[in-house]
Amino acid sequence: MSDHASPRNFAITGVAGYIAPRHLKAIKDTGHRLVAAIDPHDAVGILDRFEFDVRFFTEIERFDRHLEKLRRGPEAQRVHYVSICSPNYLHDAHIRLALRTGAHAICEKPIVINPWNLDALEELERETGCRVWTVLQLRVHPQLIALRERLRAEAGRRHQVSLTYITSRGGWYQVSWKGQEERSGGIVTNIGIHFFDLLIWLFGPVQSSEVHVRALQRAAGAITLEHADVQWFLSTDASDLPFTPEPGVKTTHRSITVDGDEVEFSEGFGDLHTRVYEETMAGRGFGIADARPSVELTARIRQAPISTPSARHPNVGGD
Repeated sequence: MSDHASPRNFAITGVAGYIAPRHLKAIKDTGHRLVAAIDPHDAVGILDRFEFDVRFFTEIERFDRHLEKLRRGPEAQRVHYVSICSPNYLHDAHIRLALRTGAHAICEKPIVINPWNLDALEELERETGCRVWTVLQLRVHPQLIALRERLRAEAGRRHQVSLTYITSRGGWYQVSWKGQEERSGGIVTNIGIHFFDLLIWLFGPVQSSEVHVRALQRAAGAITLEHADVQWFLSTDASDLPFTPEPGVKTTHRSITVDGDEVEFSEGFGDLHTRVYEETMAGRGFGIADARPSVELTARIRQAPISTPSARHPNVGGD
């Protein structure tokens, strides 16, 4: 499966979910073909924007059986990749399904919730010869690539970094799987893992971490990285926004400062999944080793005792 000159066949899990359209677009934009999809919910009319000839299932057992049938048939019909957009707690199970049916996996973040599951997936990669890829799209954002190059040119300098990410969510969020820590990993994993991966990618391995606030809708703390001291704050509570939110208009505040200077990367998000797919299909994607440091850090944050910050993050108030 190393020759990607011809179109590859894709299947997708969690096709009715929020993130699936970005994967559907990436599959089409990179010249490949969706042949099968699964979701327990059947509101999947979005499929018609991309392919008409897609076998759709609402039961994972029937989906699994279909992929296995295709695997035993002609090469032109077998599934080569499974894109995984299901809830976080199902990711490792669906990755294993993909690899057992002879397909590579391209998994949404977080690749798993708990880091020990990565060891089993690495072993399964070796057994099957198939790869597990994940989507770390901030690593392909042009402005962030440029920032990383600039930081590398300043080798030896220690940086002071502040990360604030507030993305408003209504009452539905806590009712859904996303609001349940055992299913999503909580706010630190579900909302924050991309940014923790970004910080490690920019400033090097984690040396220490402390947690100042950890609640259902907000979390905050400090991380010492190889080349930076980081204060971070995450929230899904609209009351934390520095402005009055307008539903459907402006409900998110994202800010990263490095040595007091704002890092601007508000634009350019539309095609990042397609860029990740292009890199993956060229063999330059992000694998388990790339994902591991942020998965380990978020697990560490979830389990850490709450400490009193020596310099409280300006966004952090009471619970």
